Amino acid sequence: MKILPEKNRASLIWILSGLVLGALFITVSVPRAQAQNSSGINRTYPGLIQNVFDFIQRNYVDEVDSQTLFEGAMKGILDSLGDPHSAFLPAREFEDLHDTTSGRFGGVGLYISKPLETKPDGTPPFVEVSSPIEDTPGWRAGISPGDLIVEIDGEATDTLSLDTVLTRLRGMPGTDVNLLIRRGAGLEFPITLTRAVIEVPVIKYEMIGNIGYVRIITFTPMTAARIREALEDFKEKNYTSLVLDLRNNPGGLLESAVETCELFLDGGLIVSTKSRISSESYEYNARHLSIVPQDMPVVVLINRGSASASEIVAGALKDRGRAYLVGEKTFGKGSVQRVYPVGSNSGFRLTTARYYTPSDANIDKIGIPPDKEVFFPEFSAADAEHLKELISVNTIPAFVEKNPRAENAQVDALVEELFAKYGLDRTLLKRLIRNEQNRTSIAPIYDLEYDVQLQEAVRILHSGNYTQLMKTSKTLKALQEEADNALPMAS
Repeated sequence: MKILPEKNRASLIWILSGLVLGALFITVSVPRAQAQNSSGINRTYPGLIQNVFDFIQRNYVDEVDSQTLFEGAMKGILDSLGDPHSAFLPAREFEDLHDTTSGRFGGVGLYISKPLETKPDGTPPFVEVSSPIEDTPGWRAGISPGDLIVEIDGEATDTLSLDTVLTRLRGMPGTDVNLLIRRGAGLEFPITLTRAVIEVPVIKYEMIGNIGYVRIITFTPMTAARIREALEDFKEKNYTSLVLDLRNNPGGLLESAVETCELFLDGGLIVSTKSRISSESYEYNARHLSIVPQDMPVVVLINRGSASASEIVAGALKDRGRAYLVGEKTFGKGSVQRVYPVGSNSGFRLTTARYYTPSDANIDKIGIPPDKEVFFPEFSAADAEHLKELISVNTIPAFVEKNPRAENAQVDALVEELFAKYGLDRTLLKRLIRNEQNRTSIAPIYDLEYDVQLQEAVRILHSGNYTQLMKTSKTLKALQEEADNALPMAS
């Protein structure tokens, strides 16, 4: 394992949020092919591909553009890996890669992923929403993590590549895109989103009594500095504990995740990357003393929208015994990608390594389980039909438009009316109303009245049982080993 020199950290490895759920990337030049006797590369197949390429150009019934053949061949090679995070990037996608990582681009504000084939349960490989970006068209429309985008402008997404989907969703600010959303097993509804300039925010923070609350929205070069500012503000207000909210955070820069962990850890390992090429494996260690007191209770909130860089932070703080995790299992994005430019304006991304938490656990396709599971209320198939009907009649948006400053009594009256008509859970109805209210204004930093996961975090910090709970918390490696040992043995 090689320890990466500090001066090279920021320039070599970073995690891209957006295109592929925070994929870990390095930009390098394409190496020349080596002979098989020195590197194991089989020279037969590249020669065959070249022969077919030349034969098609000479003999196909119509004249064929060389670039078209090249892009098709590159796409086929990368797709054959069966890895959703490895793909060819034509000029447009290669340019979009830069736009997205700059933190400002035109689109609808959704982080998405897409399986390459039909899921085991028979679900076609539709586009799945990992998380919406706060205060963007997708977020304001109420799109949630786990929602499926079944159609874009009337075209089914199961046959489209992820890059094609991204191209369809992005576009000129002010233009519309029509989506068909599937939520759960039985609820489908159309949504029209008006594209906007997407500026990815960094963090939001506020005190909850004597508890400091920081919500990290994405990891950028400024995230750690902003968190430091929040912690200094909390210190002036005599905070006694902390909630770090990583829910729906799809990733960002690796260096930012490492710097964030350094605010909580006094030295030691944060994360490591392991490659098939040993010289490309690195360890990232905390370089400074923490500014959060080591005896201060910390609860980290996670859910299935937490991916990549946010999983690095959650995994490091959990494995190092520095935080108690509450919520739902994370997404499970633990692989490293490199970006290789090809020619003047295209390239490809390729998975070259996986990252590991301090206990040497890789969470790719597994995720990080919380110490305490807390779920929001689920709805049944019958509820889904009632909810579909409620959405179609537009009752809640009409109420909010008519009563933009509705008082609690008015909201409660509407909840009772809707409960009597549709039989839906009152908490769900209140959340629907609150979400609609938030779409017409900047979202509140937190919502303790309806956020059951945040409620549990606050309860733990107020209970006085934090120290005892931490004694029962296990590292991710121990949890994975227990799960492996619990599997039935073949006879």
